[in-house]
Amino acid sequence: QVQLVESGGGPVQPGGSLRLSCAASGSILNLYTMNWYLQPPGKQRELVATITASGLTNYSDSVKDRFTISKDFVENILYLQMGSLKPEDSGFYYCNYRDRRLRNYWGQGTQVTVSS
Repeated sequence: QVQLVESGGGPVQPGGSLRLSCAASGSILNLYTMNWYLQPPGKQRELVATITASGLTNYSDSVKDRFTISKDFVENILYLQMGSLKPEDSGFYYCNYRDRRLRNYWGQGTQVTVSS
């Protein structure tokens, strides 16, 4: 099956920056829209950023001026560059895509904790 593996999370101070990575198996980044989700404590997952196979991006209102989603087609890595981090950005971040059969695929998640 397709494998998604997130990494790069950790503790960071408010106002700091962090870069998350999602390693994707095969040619996933060339075929599907990729998403980053955030699951804050006590809440369900919420969509943070999206990038299509062609490179079009969208962001939630809360992160659109601070986060950048990108991908490396050669290395098969999806990135989320996070800046000006706030405590409300804390939680587990997951990369995700949905195939043509509408089946969702998720990584194991990586935790980001924004606190001073």
